[in-house]
Amino acid sequence: MATQQLSSVKATLLRQGTVIPAHPLALKSDRQLDEEYQRLLTRYYLASGAGGVAVGVHSTQFAIRDPEVNLYEKVLALAAEEMAASPKRDTFIAVAGICGDTDQALKEAAIALRHGYDLGLLSMGGLQGKTETEILDRTRAVAEVIPVFGFYLQPSVGGRIFSYDFWKAFAEIPNVHAIKAAPFNRYQTLDLVRAVCHSNRSNEITLYTGNDDNIVADLLTTYEFEINGKTVSKRFEGGLLGHWAVWTHAAVKLFNEVKQCREHGYEGTADLLKKGVAVTDMNAAIFDPAHRFHGCIPGIHEVLRRQGLMKGIWCLDPDEKLSPGQAEEITRVCEAYPELIDDDFVREFLRTNS
Repeated sequence: MATQQLSSVKATLLRQGTVIPAHPLALKSDRQLDEEYQRLLTRYYLASGAGGVAVGVHSTQFAIRDPEVNLYEKVLALAAEEMAASPKRDTFIAVAGICGDTDQALKEAAIALRHGYDLGLLSMGGLQGKTETEILDRTRAVAEVIPVFGFYLQPSVGGRIFSYDFWKAFAEIPNVHAIKAAPFNRYQTLDLVRAVCHSNRSNEITLYTGNDDNIVADLLTTYEFEINGKTVSKRFEGGLLGHWAVWTHAAVKLFNEVKQCREHGYEGTADLLKKGVAVTDMNAAIFDPAHRFHGCIPGIHEVLRRQGLMKGIWCLDPDEKLSPGQAEEITRVCEAYPELIDDDFVREFLRTNS
């Protein structure tokens, strides 16, 4: 199989930075796929101004791969059909989540290619028994099939800690275009950024934040290192986030404010950092760190249900539900930060897409 390359247009979009929501899974009360609402969600992300979408990732629920569920290709296909039908199809980045050992990852990469996806978000979850060398070999194998978007998945939801040397070697792999940092840990985030800066492909790797607890600060921070007598700078150009699966139109507006700030000498940073604290507060309500993230996916669903973008908050695992007090927390942050939600936009979207 020939190696797929990222188109020049989408490579430029990726490097410039954009908003990439992590696509949830819409289910009916019997926990079967709700195709109507699954398609509706994809159209919402297209309409919201996002620059892409990631499907088959943690927010889509990893259990879609279980043989008895068998929804991985179906959800990729549904989103691909909606993206292909959109006028934005040539400027909208399609990212497919890729998981498992090398054999499974290669099968998922082939499925993603078949449905026209641009990049594979390569999860490191569930590989605790593998050495870093083995995981790098797996990455090289996948990168020979599809452009790779690396993913530092946080340990709280199935990831593991990787060394500086691992990330430096990861960044050296041809056809790796971006890395999403999502360890929810400043030290581990710094390890990744420093490693990329020290790699020979620093200029070819674009960093995206996945630290939902620190979104605005990540986007405003410049990292600098002295390397061989030269200053090498790096920042998170955009985000690929579960948090951006909700209130996406407002997230795009905020991201554009961040870009304006960066392009104008960081004027307005103080106000944006204040908004960043509000975003973190909102994320705590959705992602449920108070209960070790147990209500993370149901929290996303609850926001979408209230807006009319989902019928219910059902997950594939019946035990995944809102934690005690979580619904009240979501109500609190919606009332506290009305400028960071997009209810009016969603109402108009539903009026024209029903």
